Amino acid sequence: MGAALVLLAAGCAAQPAKPAAPSPRVATPPLATSLVTAQGTWAIAVMGGSAASGNDFWELFVRPQGASRWSLVTPQGVADNGGLVAAGAGPGLLVGFRPSQGLAFSPLASSTDTGKSWAPGLLDADLADVPDALAEGTAGQAMALLGNGSIQTAPTAAAANAGHWSPLASLRALAASAPGRACGLVGVSAVSFGLHNVPMAAGSCLRPGVAGVFADAGGTWRAAGPPVPAGLGGDQVQVLGLTETADGPAALLEAGTSLLAAWSDGARWTVSAPVAAGRVSAAGFGPGGSAWVLLGGGRAQVIAGPGGSWRALPELPPGTATLAPGAGGGYDALAASGARLTVWRLAGAGWAQVQVMNVPISYGSSS
Repeated sequence: MGAALVLLAAGCAAQPAKPAAPSPRVATPPLATSLVTAQGTWAIAVMGGSAASGNDFWELFVRPQGASRWSLVTPQGVADNGGLVAAGAGPGLLVGFRPSQGLAFSPLASSTDTGKSWAPGLLDADLADVPDALAEGTAGQAMALLGNGSIQTAPTAAAANAGHWSPLASLRALAASAPGRACGLVGVSAVSFGLHNVPMAAGSCLRPGVAGVFADAGGTWRAAGPPVPAGLGGDQVQVLGLTETADGPAALLEAGTSLLAAWSDGARWTVSAPVAAGRVSAAGFGPGGSAWVLLGGGRAQVIAGPGGSWRALPELPPGTATLAPGAGGGYDALAASGARLTVWRLAGAGWAQVQVMNVPISYGSSS
């Protein structure tokens, strides 16, 4: 018997170990972005110095509707080293501070006068490290994506500022829902509102060829598209951005090494042809469902909206941190170097410098 046990143990030991399943890749879209609201165009970028030394400061800029120059409007009084996120489909702009410097929650600020004044608010939790961690509906309601993947809602901007948030869904519950299981949801990267202010969420799916976009139908989450082109059916799909437009939701998708834009009119999705991506360093949306993506090597791709094609912009100015849509389909490139912001405007086949701003930064203050 003892010999048999030894032989059995030896046979078991000789079996080759099964290779570990590959870990799913979950995209974390960079916080640098821009958005357009009724008040104007807003841009978020990091400036200053080393993040390791606490000398990185996230700044908010605005170019009011009809104006050509940018102004610094970062809400004061709160450490912003952790990053800023913003949403503005309603009458104002809602800004959230990601926790840093010992904060365990996310202060908020809202403005209805292009950042001239700010009303303080509070989310007694930590915002996720993604640009679409906040959403605001056209009626003023708000959603927040937290660092643990759960989602909270507030019925009005005033309620959001007052800290009156309530749970909508957890990552665990969303992943366990029928559409979550079907796509193999492994992370939530964006929240937004769809037509009729329906709450929406999006993220990364483990199952190849499936885009994880979901809509809340009276407490039950359903799959909301978009379809992925057949040629990309073998790639893991991740949602880099989700926003509300006048006609319905729009999304930016990364499928393998390709980028796609998608737009819904509430009945069906229109999906762009793919474009080679590589490393994405910033992304955002503009009017009419337009979108832009900042890539490595001084490259950028833009698309005008449903039915459009990706277009490469001229090589970007050095230090470009984010792009912002301008008049007539043009773009501004906001380049940061220490405490200096240089604005370049697309002019024909190149970029023209139109503004230089010295941003007051108190190095070592972490606020």
